[in-house]
Amino acid sequence: MSAAKNINITLKIWRQKNAKTKGGIETYKLDNVSTASSFLEMLDQLNEQLVNERKEPVAFDHDCREGICGSCSLYINGRAHGPDTGITTCQLHMRMFNDGDTIFVEPWRSKAFPVIKDLVVDRSAFDRIQQAGGFVSVNTSGRTIDANSIPVPKDDADKAFMAAACIGCGACVATCKNGSAMLFVGAKVSQYALLPQGKVEATERVLNMVRQMDEEGFGNCTNTGACEIECPKGISLENIARMNREYLKASL
Repeated sequence: MSAAKNINITLKIWRQKNAKTKGGIETYKLDNVSTASSFLEMLDQLNEQLVNERKEPVAFDHDCREGICGSCSLYINGRAHGPDTGITTCQLHMRMFNDGDTIFVEPWRSKAFPVIKDLVVDRSAFDRIQQAGGFVSVNTSGRTIDANSIPVPKDDADKAFMAAACIGCGACVATCKNGSAMLFVGAKVSQYALLPQGKVEATERVLNMVRQMDEEGFGNCTNTGACEIECPKGISLENIARMNREYLKASL
C-alpha cells in the first residue's frame, strides 16, 4: 500500500431539509484530505469546515463505522457505498480517489426510503418487514435447548449464516432499477427457512413479510443482479429464489 498523502477534492452533495422540501446539489471545496482517512472521516472534516464558516453541517447516518450496522448508506459517484466492492461507506477510504477529483454524494433513492434530511433517509420500512415475520417462537423461559442438540446439515447451516450476514443497509434497494427489496427480504426469509427452529412460522413468515414489503412500496425483482454485486456482504440471489419457493409453497 502506498504511503498516505493529502489531496484536494470537490464535493457535490445533495442537501435537503426534509422529505417535503425540494432538495438540490451544493458544491464544496475541501483541501488537505488524507488518503488514509475514511470517507466518513472526510465528511467529518467537511462538517468541521462548515461549522467554522458558520454554515449548517451535512447530515449523514453513521454508527459503528466498522461495516457492521449498515447505517452509513450513501450513493457515491453513482454507486451504492462508492467505487470499492464488498464494503460499506465507512470502510471506503480516500485512497480510492485522486487529487482534483469531483465526488458526487447522494442519499438512497427509493419511494420507500424518504429523505429525512440531506443524506439521511428513513429505512424503517425494513424494520416493519422484519417485524412482520422475522422471528422464531422458541420457548426460552427456563427450558432453553442447547443449540447443538438440534442436528442441522452443514450446508443448510452455512447458507443460513450467509443469509444472516445481511445488515439491512439498503444498498440492494438503492441499486435496483425497480427499487426492489427482494434481496433483503429473501435473506431474512432464508435465514430462518433453512433452520429447524424456523419451520414453525415458515408459512406465515414469508406471506407476512412479502405482503409488508409490497405495502411499503418497494418494486419487484427483474433479475438484473445489480443488488448482489453492490451488496457489501455479498448476499446471493439464491435467497430471492428460495423466498419465491417458500412463497409458492405457502400460497398453495
